[in-house]
Amino acid sequence: MESPSSPRVASHAIPGTIPGGSSRMVNVHQAKTQLSRLIDAAHAGETIVLAKAGKPWARLVPLELPAPQRIPGRLRQHGPLGDPNALLEPLDPDELAAWDCSPLVSEASQL
Repeated sequence: MESPSSPRVASHAIPGTIPGGSSRMVNVHQAKTQLSRLIDAAHAGETIVLAKAGKPWARLVPLELPAPQRIPGRLRQHGPLGDPNALLEPLDPDELAAWDCSPLVSEASQL
């Protein structure tokens, strides 16, 4: 049984929500009285669908993270590249083996 202070969770699929995502339907009156909690839930990643007369009316969703900004010249303090042609030379077998065993390579292959 639900407590009177907790919003009702919809038992049916809500059009436009992400499958497998966390979402619930809350009527407008409940949303007015529990707005602070609903905002916290949305910030935590939950999608809240606001209903008017039992029908989906609006969606409260978390904001997307802003894309990281590119900062031109960030590496300028390290000075110019000593020998740019060194980037085009093949790696030593030992160094290549070290890269192949690196956790960075295994993480990149999983993407």
